[in-house]
Amino acid sequence: MPDPMIIYLEFEKAVAELEAKINELRTLAASGSDIGDEVAKIEEKSAQALAELYANLTPWQKTLVARHPQRPHFTDFIKGLITDFTPFAGDRKFGEDEALMGGFGRFQGEPICVMGQEKGDSTDSRIKHNFGMARPEGYRKAVRLMEMADRFGIPVLSIVDSAGAYPGIGAEERGQAEAIARSTDACLSLGVPNVAIVTGEGMSGGAIAITTANRVLMFEHAIYSVISPEAASSILWRDGTKAQEAANSMKITAQDMLRFGVIDRILHEPPGGAHRDAAAMIATTGEAIAQAFAELQGLDADAVRKQRRQKFLDIGRKLG
Repeated sequence: MPDPMIIYLEFEKAVAELEAKINELRTLAASGSDIGDEVAKIEEKSAQALAELYANLTPWQKTLVARHPQRPHFTDFIKGLITDFTPFAGDRKFGEDEALMGGFGRFQGEPICVMGQEKGDSTDSRIKHNFGMARPEGYRKAVRLMEMADRFGIPVLSIVDSAGAYPGIGAEERGQAEAIARSTDACLSLGVPNVAIVTGEGMSGGAIAITTANRVLMFEHAIYSVISPEAASSILWRDGTKAQEAANSMKITAQDMLRFGVIDRILHEPPGGAHRDAAAMIATTGEAIAQAFAELQGLDADAVRKQRRQKFLDIGRKLG
């Protein structure tokens, strides 16, 4: 059997078969069989196949990797990078939204405000966090956090991974579009530096609401777009089964975003994706966060706002 700890995607079938063979041989080796050289050869073959596969992923394959349930989530980054984290709950207007989490803590000893979507990693937690799809109260909580961070001169970090804002009737009745717009405006108005990282899916206004930052980073196999491939397929062809074709045409990969100037840096993932070595990916993310904030150190509030505003104006001019 393949490694039971890893969920394999359909296009990883050849790698799964090699790793299943490795596991079988390791079991034989543990019983006393002298097959160490054979195991080493297949391990090398498997590693090479994995590296070659991930070096040539299509946009649709990257979409599947970005949605992999074992990729590190918001809570994993909090545990790995933030100390003394104190979560905040509620928007002071309606209620709490578990899909968009946030609070204050310390990053490398310095105060920081952190917020982001949490998808959950089990059936119960996914339901609890609504699969990372925030409602209006989630974005109003984000505004509350950003305003407090700005008041006390604390930088803001956003960790983005969402299929989009929740499209339910209740969310629309409570002003979903208005809440997203105000959150985006709060990002633009910050007088403190803010850094955003797209770790998985960065879909629609639900992502941009907390991704309008001085520095935007993106994982190598993440995706970032105004609409999901499935939704684009339904609109363009009135056929949701053409999501793969849509993904291959939409320019949603990190490489596309860097070329268009939408993001500032790509964070390379371990061979096989971030879920193959979450600890290493979280450590790499921490180094990138520190560097991004260091680049903004010393700027006063007006300079921070001007740099951020210019960044997004430049995107419009470049794409226009």
